[in-house]
Amino acid sequence: MTDAEKHKENILNNIVDIKFEGRPIPLYEEKHKLTERMKQFKVPGLSIVVINDFQIDWTLLEGVQDLNSNIKLSSETLFEAASTTKALTAVLALHFVEKGILNLDEDINAKLKSWKIPENEFTEKEKVTLHRLLTHTGGINRPDSLFGYEEGKIPTLIQVLNGESPALNDPVKVEFVPGSKHQYSNLGYSVIQQLLEDVTGKSFHQLMKEVIFEPLEMNNSTLEFPLPDGFNKRTVLPHTAEGEAKDKGLHVSAFAHGNLSCTAVDLSKFLLELMKAYNGKSEKILSKNMVRKMFESQRSFGPTELMGFTDQALGIFLMRNEKNSFFLHPGGNEPGTNCFLIGSPTTGHGAILMSNGSMGELINIQLVYTIAKEYDWNFG
Repeated sequence: MTDAEKHKENILNNIVDIKFEGRPIPLYEEKHKLTERMKQFKVPGLSIVVINDFQIDWTLLEGVQDLNSNIKLSSETLFEAASTTKALTAVLALHFVEKGILNLDEDINAKLKSWKIPENEFTEKEKVTLHRLLTHTGGINRPDSLFGYEEGKIPTLIQVLNGESPALNDPVKVEFVPGSKHQYSNLGYSVIQQLLEDVTGKSFHQLMKEVIFEPLEMNNSTLEFPLPDGFNKRTVLPHTAEGEAKDKGLHVSAFAHGNLSCTAVDLSKFLLELMKAYNGKSEKILSKNMVRKMFESQRSFGPTELMGFTDQALGIFLMRNEKNSFFLHPGGNEPGTNCFLIGSPTTGHGAILMSNGSMGELINIQLVYTIAKEYDWNFG
C-alpha cells in the first residue's frame, strides 16, 4: 500500500465530528466512516481531491448523481461549485487588471458601458471600485431576495441588475459608504460580470473559457445554464437536507457569483495553478506578483466570523496562524449542493470537496479537519 493509499484509508475511516463555538472545533476523539456520515446526513454523492506537495495525491468518487436515477459518480461527473465560482471570477478580473484593461481602484462606472451603478448619497465621496467588489466592501446589497426569475422566461443580466421582470431579485443598490464595511454580496459579482463583458465585448462564459478553462485544460467545466449538450446528463442533482432530489438551481444569465459546474479534478487544476503561480512556477493566467497581491489580506475578521475565516483577500478568504496560511472559498447553492476549495501555496497542501446534498457543507468541514490532521497541515 502506498503512502497516498494509507492516507486515504485513514481519512475515510476516521472522519472527525465538529462542534461550533464561534468557529469550527474538531472533536478528534469522535470518529466515523465517510459512508456513515453520508448516509446520516442524506448526502448521495461526494467527490474529493487531496493535494500533497503541489500535486494530486488521491481522489475519491463516492455515491450517486441523484437518488432518482442512482447513476454512480464517474470521473466525468460534474458538481456545482456554487460560490467557489467567485474565486475564478476574481482571477478572471485580475487577469484583465494585469493587462491594463481594468484598474482595481477606479470608479467602476467609468468602465461600465451598458449599465451603471445607481449613484446616491453613499457614493458622493467614495466610489464603488473593482477592488471593493472583489472584497465585498463596495456597499452593494446581497441580495436577500436571491436570484429568482419568472418561470419559462429568461432575464438578461441587465434585468437582473435592475431587478426588472422577468428577474425577481432586488435591484442593485449601494446601501452604505463604499469601503466602510464588509458585506458579502452576490450582486456585487454580477456587477463584475457586466464590467468584464462591457470592456471586452465578449460573454462572460466565453471569457472564462478562453482565459481559464482552455489554458488549464478544464474540459469538464462550464458556467452556462441550461447546461450545454453532453454535460446535463452527467451533472449531479441537488438534494435537500431530507434527501429529496430537486432540479438544478443555477441561473440563466447571472453566472459570476455561483454558476460553475465542473468536476473536482478540474477545480483542482485551478487550485494548483494558483499555488504554482504564487511560487513563480507557472503563469498561465496570472503572474507571481499578481497572485501574491490576490492573497494579501484586505480586511481581518477575527476568529469568530465567517466560520473561522480570519481574512478577506481579493476574491478569496484566508486562514492564518503562526505556522501556516491557507486560501479558500466555500460554496453552497440552494436547494442542496456544496463545494470547498482550500490550499496552501507555501506547503503545497490542499483539497477540493464537492457534494450534492444540503448537509454536504458539514461533511466538507469535517473532511477538511480530518485531512488536515492526517497530513499535518498545522491548520486552524
